[in-house]
Amino acid sequence: MGLLDELISKHVRRREFLLQDDSMKRGGMGVKVRPFITLSREAGSGGKPIAKAVAKKLGFKLYDKKLIELTAKKAKKRKTLIASLDEKDRSFVDDLVHSLLNPDYVSDHTYIKHLCEVVLSVARKGNCVILGRGGNFITSQYGGLHVRVAAPFLVRAGYTSQYEGYSLYKARERVKKFDKERKEFIRQYFGKNPSNANYYDLVLNTTYLGIEEGRDIIIAAFREKFPHWRRYRRKK
Repeated sequence: MGLLDELISKHVRRREFLLQDDSMKRGGMGVKVRPFITLSREAGSGGKPIAKAVAKKLGFKLYDKKLIELTAKKAKKRKTLIASLDEKDRSFVDDLVHSLLNPDYVSDHTYIKHLCEVVLSVARKGNCVILGRGGNFITSQYGGLHVRVAAPFLVRAGYTSQYEGYSLYKARERVKKFDKERKEFIRQYFGKNPSNANYYDLVLNTTYLGIEEGRDIIIAAFREKFPHWRRYRRKK
């Protein structure tokens, strides 16, 4: 069992993720979960606005930057420190050098430990959309609908240029940068390739899909997987 698996297992046992009450059975296997969605996205694919639209339509809570805030709180560190690590890979040498020179430095182990605990905690409550941060890998054993939003590189560069106001050259560089950081983050902490479709229930190519179309496809898949999800909605 790897470090990450061990951290997740300990958290699950401690927090009793598999609830016995007010929960729902999945696939007749006796595994009880509350419905939630994880959404992984390629840079510039429109994953974030689609995640927002899905959460709004279902009345779910969206966890994106909020995960940074919760992780920082759990680690008892400043939000800016945790944000600097967000979806970026780290090396042992970086950890060693910075831990010696910077008393505020957050170690690799501390960051991923608290991130996993936060993601599992919000997934346990259900009725939420978790954006990025390896959410599908952290919660893979506990149900949920796992979605990947993707598109060809040039399409994503075009979207970034059009909607974020960058030149096409700058947009291409940004897409490359964020793609690399996110893939390395998943590779380092989870040992997976996030582009592998086998890790998701649904993969959307947004070349010809707008935000509303993407939203509606995800919601249709969610309702198919969790036909009785309305019974388990939390009271606001």
